[in-house]
Amino acid sequence: MKMKHVLAVVLLFVTVLISACSTEEKKDAAKQAVEKESLKVAIWSKPITEQTNLLVDKEKGFFADNGLDVTVIPGAGGGDAIKNILSGQADIAFTDPGSLYSSLDKGEKLKVIYNIYPQNVFNIVSLKTSNITKPEDLKGKTIGVYSLSSGTRQNLLVLLNQAGLSEKDVKIVETGIANFAPLMQGQVDATAATDTGLAVAKQKGLGEVNVIDVKDHLNVPSDVFVVTEKTYEEKKAVLKKFLESYKNSAEWMIKNPEEAASLAKTYAIDGKDEKQNLEMIKLRNASSVSDLTEKNGLGALDTTILQQGADTYQTLGLITQKLNMEEVVTKELLPKK
Repeated sequence: MKMKHVLAVVLLFVTVLISACSTEEKKDAAKQAVEKESLKVAIWSKPITEQTNLLVDKEKGFFADNGLDVTVIPGAGGGDAIKNILSGQADIAFTDPGSLYSSLDKGEKLKVIYNIYPQNVFNIVSLKTSNITKPEDLKGKTIGVYSLSSGTRQNLLVLLNQAGLSEKDVKIVETGIANFAPLMQGQVDATAATDTGLAVAKQKGLGEVNVIDVKDHLNVPSDVFVVTEKTYEEKKAVLKKFLESYKNSAEWMIKNPEEAASLAKTYAIDGKDEKQNLEMIKLRNASSVSDLTEKNGLGALDTTILQQGADTYQTLGLITQKLNMEEVVTKELLPKK
Protein backbone atom coordinates (compact mmCIF):
# COMPACT_ATOMS: atom_id res chain seq x y z
CA MET A 1 0.00 0.00 0.00
CA LYS A 2 2.83 2.34 0.83
CA MET A 3 4.39 1.65 -2.57
CA LYS A 4 1.07 2.44 -4.30
CA HIS A 5 0.85 5.64 -2.32
CA VAL A 6 4.37 6.66 -3.35
CA LEU A 7 3.63 5.90 -7.02
CA ALA A 8 0.46 7.93 -6.87
CA VAL A 9 2.34 10.90 -5.44
CA VAL A 10 5.04 10.59 -8.08
CA LEU A 11 2.47 10.39 -10.88
CA LEU A 12 0.66 13.41 -9.51
CA PHE A 13 3.93 15.35 -9.31
CA VAL A 14 4.85 14.43 -12.90
CA THR A 15 1.37 15.38 -14.13
CA VAL A 16 1.56 18.76 -12.41
CA LEU A 17 5.08 19.33 -13.75
CA ILE A 18 4.08 18.51 -17.33
CA SER A 19 1.03 20.73 -17.03
CA ALA A 20 3.15 23.57 -15.68
CA CYS A 21 5.72 23.17 -18.44
CA SER A 22 2.98 23.13 -21.05
CA THR A 23 1.47 26.28 -19.58
CA GLU A 24 4.85 28.00 -19.51
CA GLU A 25 5.53 27.02 -23.12
CA LYS A 26 2.18 28.48 -24.13
CA LYS A 27 2.96 31.65 -22.21
CA ASP A 28 6.40 31.87 -23.87
CA ALA A 29 4.87 31.37 -27.31
CA ALA A 30 2.23 34.01 -26.62
CA LYS A 31 4.88 36.36 -25.30
CA GLN A 32 7.04 35.87 -28.41
CA ALA A 33 4.04 36.52 -30.64
CA VAL A 34 3.30 39.75 -28.78
CA GLU A 35 6.92 40.85 -28.87
CA LYS A 36 7.32 40.47 -32.65
CA GLU A 37 8.19 43.78 -34.23
CA SER A 38 5.98 44.86 -37.10
CA LEU A 39 7.36 46.14 -40.39
CA LYS A 40 5.53 47.07 -43.57
CA VAL A 41 7.32 46.71 -46.90
CA ALA A 42 5.89 48.61 -49.87
CA ILE A 43 6.68 46.80 -53.12
CA TRP A 44 6.44 48.28 -56.62
CA SER A 45 3.92 45.72 -57.88
CA LYS A 46 1.39 43.17 -56.76
CA PRO A 47 3.02 40.08 -55.17
CA ILE A 48 4.76 38.38 -58.09
CA THR A 49 6.93 35.32 -58.61
CA GLU A 50 10.26 37.10 -58.67
CA GLN A 51 9.57 38.31 -55.10
CA THR A 52 8.77 34.82 -53.79
CA ASN A 53 11.43 34.96 -51.06
CA LEU A 54 9.63 37.96 -49.55
CA LEU A 55 6.21 36.32 -49.72
CA VAL A 56 6.66 32.88 -48.15
CA ASP A 57 7.36 33.68 -44.51
CA LYS A 58 4.33 31.66 -43.43
CA GLU A 59 6.13 28.59 -44.84
CA LYS A 60 9.78 29.44 -44.24
CA GLY A 61 9.86 31.85 -41.27
CA PHE A 62 12.81 33.95 -42.46
CA PHE A 63 11.40 37.05 -40.75
CA ALA A 64 9.19 35.49 -38.08
CA ASP A 65 12.09 33.46 -36.69
CA ASN A 66 13.99 36.72 -36.29
CA GLY A 67 11.17 38.31 -34.29
CA LEU A 68 9.59 40.21 -37.17
CA ASP A 69 6.04 40.42 -38.42
CA VAL A 70 6.40 41.62 -42.02
CA THR A 71 3.46 42.84 -44.09
CA VAL A 72 3.80 43.39 -47.83
CA ILE A 73 2.00 46.45 -49.25
CA PRO A 74 1.35 46.16 -53.03
CA GLY A 75 1.89 49.13 -55.34
CA ALA A 76 1.83 50.31 -58.93
CA GLY A 77 5.42 51.25 -59.65
CA GLY A 78 8.53 52.26 -57.75
CA GLY A 79 7.18 55.78 -57.23
CA ASP A 80 4.15 54.28 -55.53
CA ALA A 81 6.37 52.33 -53.14
CA ILE A 82 8.17 55.54 -52.12
CA LYS A 83 4.86 57.39 -51.69
CA ASN A 84 3.83 54.68 -49.24
CA ILE A 85 6.85 55.26 -47.00
CA LEU A 86 6.51 59.04 -47.24
CA SER A 87 2.87 58.83 -46.16
CA GLY A 88 3.63 56.43 -43.31
CA GLN A 89 1.71 53.57 -44.89
CA ALA A 90 4.93 51.51 -44.96
CA ASP A 91 8.39 51.49 -43.40
CA ILE A 92 10.51 50.22 -46.30
CA ALA A 93 10.21 50.77 -50.05
CA PHE A 94 11.21 48.10 -52.57
CA THR A 95 11.86 50.53 -55.42
CA ASP A 96 14.00 51.41 -58.43
CA PRO A 97 16.79 54.02 -58.64
CA GLY A 98 14.80 56.15 -61.11
CA SER A 99 11.97 56.59 -58.61
CA LEU A 100 14.54 57.21 -55.88
CA TYR A 101 16.27 59.93 -57.92
CA SER A 102 12.94 61.57 -58.72
CA SER A 103 11.95 61.70 -55.04
CA LEU A 104 15.34 63.03 -53.98
CA ASP A 105 15.06 65.64 -56.75
CA LYS A 106 11.84 66.85 -55.09
CA GLY A 107 13.63 67.29 -51.78
CA GLU A 108 12.55 64.11 -49.99
CA LYS A 109 14.90 62.88 -47.27
CA LEU A 110 15.65 59.23 -47.99
CA LYS A 111 18.24 56.56 -47.28
CA VAL A 112 19.28 53.60 -49.44
CA ILE A 113 20.02 50.66 -47.13
CA TYR A 114 20.30 47.53 -49.33
CA ASN A 115 20.97 46.60 -52.96
CA ILE A 116 18.26 44.09 -53.92
CA TYR A 117 19.22 43.60 -57.57
CA PRO A 118 22.69 45.01 -58.36
CA GLN A 119 22.31 43.92 -61.98
CA ASN A 120 20.33 46.14 -64.35
CA VAL A 121 17.61 43.93 -65.86
CA PHE A 122 16.49 46.26 -68.67
CA ASN A 123 17.22 45.61 -72.31
CA ILE A 124 16.42 46.59 -75.89
CA VAL A 125 15.10 43.75 -78.04
CA SER A 126 14.88 43.61 -81.83
CA LEU A 127 14.26 40.93 -84.43
CA LYS A 128 17.35 39.36 -85.97
CA THR A 129 16.33 40.72 -89.36
CA SER A 130 16.69 44.31 -88.10
CA ASN A 131 20.45 43.92 -87.59
CA ILE A 132 20.36 46.07 -84.46
CA THR A 133 23.25 44.75 -82.40
CA LYS A 134 24.62 47.82 -80.60
CA PRO A 135 23.18 51.08 -79.21
CA GLU A 136 24.45 53.13 -82.15
CA ASP A 137 22.23 51.04 -84.46
CA LEU A 138 19.14 52.51 -82.78
CA LYS A 139 19.62 55.89 -84.46
CA GLY A 140 16.60 56.72 -86.59
CA LYS A 141 14.66 53.69 -85.32
CA THR A 142 11.19 53.45 -83.78
CA ILE A 143 11.37 51.99 -80.29
CA GLY A 144 8.53 50.81 -78.10
CA VAL A 145 8.34 51.41 -74.33
CA TYR A 146 5.75 50.35 -71.74
CA SER A 147 4.88 54.00 -71.09
CA LEU A 148 6.62 57.36 -71.22
CA SER A 149 6.94 57.34 -67.41
CA SER A 150 8.23 53.79 -67.13
CA GLY A 151 11.63 52.36 -66.35
CA THR A 152 11.77 51.04 -69.91
CA ARG A 153 11.87 54.60 -71.29
CA GLN A 154 14.29 55.81 -68.61
CA ASN A 155 16.71 52.97 -69.24
CA LEU A 156 16.41 53.41 -73.01
CA LEU A 157 17.46 57.05 -72.56
CA VAL A 158 20.37 55.95 -70.34
CA LEU A 159 21.51 53.51 -73.03
CA LEU A 160 21.21 56.13 -75.79
CA ASN A 161 23.21 58.58 -73.68
CA GLN A 162 26.01 56.06 -73.23
CA ALA A 163 26.19 55.76 -77.02
CA GLY A 164 26.27 59.52 -77.59
CA LEU A 165 22.66 59.61 -78.77
CA SER A 166 19.57 61.31 -77.40
CA GLU A 167 15.80 60.98 -77.50
CA LYS A 168 15.82 63.21 -80.59
CA ASP A 169 17.77 60.56 -82.51
CA VAL A 170 14.98 57.97 -82.23
CA LYS A 171 11.19 57.77 -82.25
CA ILE A 172 9.76 56.49 -78.96
CA VAL A 173 6.21 55.14 -78.88
CA GLU A 174 4.09 53.77 -76.03
CA THR A 175 3.11 50.14 -76.58
CA GLY A 176 1.81 49.13 -73.14
CA ILE A 177 2.89 46.01 -71.30
CA ALA A 178 2.12 43.83 -74.33
CA ASN A 179 5.06 45.47 -76.01
CA PHE A 180 6.36 42.45 -77.92
CA ALA A 181 3.28 42.20 -80.17
CA PRO A 182 4.11 45.48 -81.98
CA LEU A 183 7.68 44.21 -82.42
CA MET A 184 6.53 40.93 -83.94
CA GLN A 185 4.05 42.78 -86.17
CA GLY A 186 6.70 45.19 -87.46
CA GLN A 187 5.15 48.29 -85.90
CA VAL A 188 8.40 49.09 -84.08
CA ASP A 189 12.02 48.32 -84.89
CA ALA A 190 12.89 47.49 -81.30
CA THR A 191 11.27 47.44 -77.89
CA ALA A 192 12.54 48.31 -74.44
CA ALA A 193 11.84 45.55 -71.95
CA THR A 194 13.19 43.53 -69.01
CA ASP A 195 14.78 40.12 -68.78
CA THR A 196 11.61 38.55 -67.37
CA GLY A 197 9.43 40.21 -70.00
CA LEU A 198 11.69 38.84 -72.71
CA ALA A 199 11.57 35.35 -71.19
CA VAL A 200 7.76 35.34 -71.25
CA ALA A 201 7.72 36.62 -74.84
CA LYS A 202 10.05 33.83 -75.92
CA GLN A 203 7.74 31.27 -74.31
CA LYS A 204 4.94 32.75 -76.40
CA GLY A 205 6.83 32.32 -79.67
CA LEU A 206 8.87 35.50 -80.09
CA GLY A 207 11.56 33.74 -82.12
CA GLU A 208 15.18 34.77 -82.67
CA VAL A 209 16.09 38.24 -81.47
CA ASN A 210 19.04 40.50 -80.77
CA VAL A 211 19.29 41.78 -77.21
CA ILE A 212 21.20 44.84 -76.01
CA ASP A 213 21.54 44.72 -72.22
CA VAL A 214 21.65 48.10 -70.48
CA LYS A 215 23.92 46.61 -67.80
CA ASP A 216 26.69 46.21 -70.37
CA HIS A 217 26.78 50.00 -70.73
CA LEU A 218 25.75 51.41 -67.33
CA ASN A 219 24.94 48.84 -64.68
CA VAL A 220 22.77 50.87 -62.31
CA PRO A 221 20.89 48.52 -59.93
CA SER A 222 17.33 47.54 -60.79
CA ASP A 223 15.92 47.75 -57.25
CA VAL A 224 17.02 48.85 -53.79
CA PHE A 225 15.50 49.08 -50.32
CA VAL A 226 14.81 52.68 -49.33
CA VAL A 227 13.58 54.24 -46.07
CA THR A 228 12.93 57.78 -44.92
CA GLU A 229 15.65 59.42 -42.84
CA LYS A 230 13.20 59.48 -39.91
CA THR A 231 12.61 55.71 -40.10
CA TYR A 232 16.34 55.13 -40.50
CA GLU A 233 17.14 57.06 -37.32
CA GLU A 234 14.28 55.63 -35.26
CA LYS A 235 14.33 51.97 -36.32
CA LYS A 236 17.94 51.01 -36.98
CA ALA A 237 17.81 47.85 -34.89
CA VAL A 238 14.65 46.46 -36.49
CA LEU A 239 15.79 47.49 -39.99
CA LYS A 240 19.04 45.63 -39.43
CA LYS A 241 17.10 42.50 -38.43
CA PHE A 242 14.92 42.88 -41.51
CA LEU A 243 17.95 43.07 -43.84
CA GLU A 244 19.52 40.02 -42.20
CA SER A 245 16.27 38.12 -42.68
CA TYR A 246 15.85 39.29 -46.27
CA LYS A 247 19.41 38.26 -47.09
CA ASN A 248 18.68 34.80 -45.67
CA SER A 249 15.54 34.56 -47.79
CA ALA A 250 17.42 35.60 -50.93
CA GLU A 251 20.13 33.03 -50.25
CA TRP A 252 17.44 30.38 -49.81
CA MET A 253 15.87 31.24 -53.18
CA ILE A 254 19.26 31.15 -54.90
CA LYS A 255 20.01 27.71 -53.44
CA ASN A 256 16.47 26.33 -53.83
CA PRO A 257 14.89 27.75 -57.01
CA GLU A 258 12.71 24.68 -57.56
CA GLU A 259 11.17 24.91 -54.09
CA ALA A 260 10.61 28.64 -54.57
CA ALA A 261 8.96 28.00 -57.95
CA SER A 262 6.59 25.54 -56.33
CA LEU A 263 5.68 27.90 -53.46
CA ALA A 264 5.11 30.74 -55.94
CA LYS A 265 2.03 28.87 -57.15
CA THR A 266 0.43 29.67 -53.80
CA TYR A 267 1.86 33.09 -52.98
CA ALA A 268 2.39 34.94 -56.29
CA ILE A 269 -0.46 36.26 -58.42
CA ASP A 270 1.37 35.26 -61.61
CA GLY A 271 2.60 31.92 -60.25
CA LYS A 272 0.25 29.39 -61.86
CA ASP A 273 2.87 27.94 -64.23
CA GLU A 274 5.64 26.33 -62.16
CA LYS A 275 7.96 26.00 -65.16
CA GLN A 276 7.63 29.70 -65.89
CA ASN A 277 8.05 30.46 -62.18
CA LEU A 278 11.37 28.66 -62.19
CA GLU A 279 12.65 30.70 -65.12
CA MET A 280 11.56 33.99 -63.52
CA ILE A 281 13.21 33.01 -60.23
CA LYS A 282 16.46 31.98 -61.90
CA LEU A 283 16.60 35.34 -63.68
CA ARG A 284 16.04 37.25 -60.43
CA ASN A 285 18.58 35.11 -58.64
CA ALA A 286 21.12 36.04 -61.31
CA SER A 287 20.32 39.74 -60.90
CA SER A 288 20.82 39.49 -57.11
CA VAL A 289 24.54 38.77 -57.39
CA SER A 290 27.53 40.67 -58.72
CA ASP A 291 31.28 40.89 -58.28
CA LEU A 292 30.63 43.22 -55.34
CA THR A 293 28.23 40.80 -53.62
CA GLU A 294 30.69 37.97 -54.16
CA LYS A 295 33.18 40.02 -52.17
CA ASN A 296 30.96 41.68 -49.57
CA GLY A 297 27.77 39.60 -49.47
CA LEU A 298 24.25 40.03 -50.81
CA GLY A 299 22.90 43.56 -50.56
CA ALA A 300 26.30 45.23 -50.96
CA LEU A 301 25.95 48.83 -52.13
CA ASP A 302 28.06 50.65 -54.72
CA THR A 303 27.70 54.39 -54.11
CA THR A 304 29.77 55.20 -57.20
CA ILE A 305 27.44 53.48 -59.66
CA LEU A 306 24.36 55.01 -57.99
CA GLN A 307 26.06 58.41 -58.35
CA GLN A 308 26.75 57.75 -62.03
CA GLY A 309 23.09 56.90 -62.46
CA ALA A 310 22.00 60.12 -60.74
CA ASP A 311 24.37 62.19 -62.85
CA THR A 312 23.08 60.55 -66.03
CA TYR A 313 19.46 61.20 -65.02
CA GLN A 314 20.33 64.87 -64.51
CA THR A 315 22.09 65.06 -67.89
CA LEU A 316 19.01 63.55 -69.55
CA GLY A 317 16.72 66.06 -67.85
CA LEU A 318 14.89 63.35 -65.93
CA ILE A 319 15.82 65.22 -62.73
CA THR A 320 16.94 68.82 -62.21
CA GLN A 321 19.07 68.69 -59.05
CA LYS A 322 22.66 67.58 -58.66
CA LEU A 323 22.33 64.72 -56.18
CA ASN A 324 25.00 63.67 -53.71
CA MET A 325 24.51 59.94 -53.23
CA GLU A 326 27.17 59.83 -50.52
CA GLU A 327 24.57 61.52 -48.31
CA VAL A 328 21.87 59.05 -49.30
CA VAL A 329 23.56 55.64 -49.36
CA THR A 330 24.37 54.03 -46.02
CA LYS A 331 26.15 50.72 -45.48
CA GLU A 332 25.71 50.79 -41.71
CA LEU A 333 22.86 48.26 -41.60
CA LEU A 334 24.11 45.82 -44.22
CA PRO A 335 24.36 42.19 -43.07
CA LYS A 336 27.79 40.66 -42.81
CA LYS A 337 28.79 38.23 -45.53
